Amino acid sequence: MVDRTVFNEAIRDISTAHEGGAASGTRPSLCRPFLKVLPVAGAALSTIGSGLGVATVCASDAAAARIDELQIDLGEGPCWDAIATGKPVIRPDLAAEPRPDWPVFMKALAQFDIGAIFAFPLALGQLEVGSVDLYSHDARDLTDTEIADVEALGEIAAWQVLRRVVADLDQAGVDVDADPSPGFSRKQVHQATGMIIAQLEVSATDALLLLRAHAFASERTVREVAFDVVSRTLDFSSPTLGA
Repeated sequence: MVDRTVFNEAIRDISTAHEGGAASGTRPSLCRPFLKVLPVAGAALSTIGSGLGVATVCASDAAAARIDELQIDLGEGPCWDAIATGKPVIRPDLAAEPRPDWPVFMKALAQFDIGAIFAFPLALGQLEVGSVDLYSHDARDLTDTEIADVEALGEIAAWQVLRRVVADLDQAGVDVDADPSPGFSRKQVHQATGMIIAQLEVSATDALLLLRAHAFASERTVREVAFDVVSRTLDFSSPTLGA
């Protein structure tokens, strides 16, 4: 059983990961907390499968980075299944796979010493953020407690990924706040922010962050998305991922 002190440290580490600098190499790792609570060899977080751009956000080692890259390049693998179903993908013994769901990815994976692989979706309400992939050298399963721990870390990691994506957009000068029509009131953005706060029980800062990230992912403006929220055609508390 995982030492709960260690788990609490991992929660603290990932919760404060946004406090590091944005310059290359200065951001705290979002992968390390997962390695603290699970006896696995590597982890990677990515925005694969989302509208936030396709990129590896962090990887604990070269093998984890390459495994993530292979899934992006091949368009198949556990992360794609996790995103499509909204559920964890647990493959505890790859050598025992009779008919692999990802034949090309599994063939490419043969170059690595991997016995088990896991993927968890990262999502916040209706916004798909990406996935976290974990691998073990030896075949092993995950306990219910371990799965719950990864999901708890994953929810916080999803917010941290959004913070980094939006921060990078700001640095790049990408404008998702443009007024889509004359006379459009900024008041609607504030109304939408308040509704997201009520839907997800988050802070005003995180509600606006989610609004901006959704706008970027859907290639729309913040005010257009705000209109959908206020008109109740978009509810962030209702996930769109498969059951």
